[in-house]
Amino acid sequence: MKALIRLELTRALRNRKFLFFSVLYPSMLFLLIAGSADSTTKVDGTGLTLPTYMMVSMASFGALTAVLMGNSERIAKERESGWVRQLRLTTLPGRGYVLAKTASAAVVSLPSIVVIFVVAAVVKDVRLDAWQWLALTGAIWAGSLVFAALGVAIGYSATGDAVRPITMIIYFGLSLLGGLWMPTTTFPQWLQDVAAWVPTHAYAALGQAIEQGQAPHAKDLVVLVVSFALFTGGAAWLYRKDALKA
Repeated sequence: MKALIRLELTRALRNRKFLFFSVLYPSMLFLLIAGSADSTTKVDGTGLTLPTYMMVSMASFGALTAVLMGNSERIAKERESGWVRQLRLTTLPGRGYVLAKTASAAVVSLPSIVVIFVVAAVVKDVRLDAWQWLALTGAIWAGSLVFAALGVAIGYSATGDAVRPITMIIYFGLSLLGGLWMPTTTFPQWLQDVAAWVPTHAYAALGQAIEQGQAPHAKDLVVLVVSFALFTGGAAWLYRKDALKA
């Protein structure tokens, strides 16, 4: 399994297009959205300035890009090419394949988070305590596993031709409704009520709570835990179903 993880990491780090969209693209969006914002105007209902608020949103968006886009399309194509079938003939257990995919995606998501933090601190002068920087990194990185599991589930539920549009719809829907591109306080009230139950909203809320020096809200933790259970359960079921077809 270690050899497969190394292979997955090597493939991911050699994919320049993937690295651009997962590492550099979120930083560019951050500068586009928060570049002209001042350091005093605060986002309604949060007590955070727009650069501070969007730093967590874009770090979450970058991690989401790495684990969701990276897993779903690659798994679907490997199923069609017969690579997954070949791996089943080895001693590698099924959970090892899924773990290797999740681990490689999680490793690639870390640079995205760090780059966003560096850009926010250097360009927009975002200042936090040392413990907040460490807690933010850990929370966003760990939270990305929820969406890594979703990526695995999508990869096993769609064909190579269909996986990209399906993933893009889910990806943009989660980003928009979760408030990763703009504060949900700008949404109509009915849409804010819907967004409160979207896992990406809860994901970003973890980081925002840390920035505010508060403990995460129990509701956000429940949404993430339930989402992770559903996504991993769905991924496991789809994997077993795919194995029976082989």
